[in-house]
Amino acid sequence: MAVRNDLRLLKSSAWLGWQMEANWTDPFLFATYSIVKPIAGTLILVFMYLVITGGETANDFFSYMYVGNALYMFVAEVLFGVTWVIHDDREHYMTLKHVYIAPMNFYIYIFGRSAIKIAITSFGVLITLAFGVLALGVGIDLGAVDWLLLTASLAVGLLCICILGLAMGGVSFLTAKHSIGINEGLAGVFYVMSGVVFPITILPSWAQTISKFLPVTYWMEVVRRAIEPAVMEGLAASSGYDVTGMGDMSNLTLMLLLLVSAGVFFIMSIGVFRVADNIARKKGKVDWTTAY
Repeated sequence: MAVRNDLRLLKSSAWLGWQMEANWTDPFLFATYSIVKPIAGTLILVFMYLVITGGETANDFFSYMYVGNALYMFVAEVLFGVTWVIHDDREHYMTLKHVYIAPMNFYIYIFGRSAIKIAITSFGVLITLAFGVLALGVGIDLGAVDWLLLTASLAVGLLCICILGLAMGGVSFLTAKHSIGINEGLAGVFYVMSGVVFPITILPSWAQTISKFLPVTYWMEVVRRAIEPAVMEGLAASSGYDVTGMGDMSNLTLMLLLLVSAGVFFIMSIGVFRVADNIARKKGKVDWTTAY
C-alpha cells in the first residue's frame, strides 16, 4: 500500500511539474523552444571552437567536446531543477508550508517535480546529439553504442545529480537571494573539473586530484565510452598518450568508481539537506519569503 501511494505521489508531482513548466504557451511553441534552446546554446561553444581551431571539426577531439557539452545539460538543468522546486514553492507560490504538513514523502514529491525537468533535458540532449551527427559530423555510430553501459551509467549519474540538487535545495532554505548563485557555482565546478569540454589531464595536478573525487568525472568518461567508443579509442591512438587520464581503467572499474563516489555524495547530500531542513524548521524559514 505504501509503495502504491508513493508511486501515485510520484505521478501526481510529475504532472504538477509539467503543468508549471509548460503552462506559459501552447504545445507547438513549447516544442519549438525545447528544440531551439539546446541547439542555440551548443552552437555558442561550437563557434568558439571553430574560431580557435580555424574550422577544424574532422577530428576526435571535436566529437569529445561536443558530446561532453551535450551531456552537461543534465548536470546544469537537473541540478538547477531540483533546487528550483523548493525555491519556487516557497518564494513564488508560497505553498511549501502546505507541502510540509501534507501526509506524503517529501523526497518523492521533490523528485517527482524534478522528473519533468529530466524528461525535457533528455529531449534537449537527444536533439543536440542528433544535430551534431547530422550537421557537424560528430562521431556517433548507433550500431557501436554500448546500450547496457549507457543505460546503467545514465541511471546512476542522474540519481547522483538529483541528490546533489537536493543538498543545494536544503542550502536554499537558509539563504535569501544567493541559492541560485551557489547552485550555478557548483555546476561551474563540475564544468571545469570533470572533463566536460576538455580532458582533466590539462588541469594542474592538484585540480586533477580534486577531479577524481567528483562523480561527474567518472560519469562523463563512462557515458562517452558508451556513446562514442571509437572516438575515445581514437583520442589515445592519435595523441600517443592517455588523454583523459583514465584510459587504463576498464568500463567495470569506472562504473564501480562512479557508484562509490555517488554513494559518498549521496550520504553527504542527505546529511546537508537534513541539517538545513532542521535549522529551517527551528528558525521558521520553511515558509519564509524574501520577495525574490
